Amino acid sequence: MSNIYLRQAHSDDFERVAEIISGAKKTLFDRGVNQWQQGYPDEEILRRDIEEGINYVLMLDGIIVGTAALQQGYDRDYQKISDGRWSEDSEVTYSIIHRIAVEAGHQSKMLYIALIQQLMTMSYHLGYHDVRIDTHPDNLVMQHVITDSGFVEKGIITLDADDGVRKAYQILLK
Repeated sequence: MSNIYLRQAHSDDFERVAEIISGAKKTLFDRGVNQWQQGYPDEEILRRDIEEGINYVLMLDGIIVGTAALQQGYDRDYQKISDGRWSEDSEVTYSIIHRIAVEAGHQSKMLYIALIQQLMTMSYHLGYHDVRIDTHPDNLVMQHVITDSGFVEKGIITLDADDGVRKAYQILLK
């Protein structure tokens, strides 16, 4: 059985995080998904995530195979939602899973779900019961991963970064 766990990224993890994100950009391109194709997320954003302590890495048998940022508080892009609405039980502050990727050689639905579940646990540990995530409307693989992780589609948001419309999802942890 494999040893899988989540840990906060360290500054010396930057190259590995950037490598995984670069591989994810290529995978999205190969699938014809116009997400992360205009430079976002760039090295500056990834470095800032690590410096601010919001980047987490998924470890598989001692090797980093996944990465994501877990933003806490709120996100301006999530304030305005169309074609739906956030849950009536939404909280003023929440956590948001951003920049999630699993290494191309380890991409499996189960590792993505493991990463998301670990991030939900971290959200709960940090005091956030309202967790949100978004993805490109053409990113069908991630949409399935998100809903299979228990999230419910809530509507459409528009991002300032990465120039686009995204499907927004939410889960309320009890």
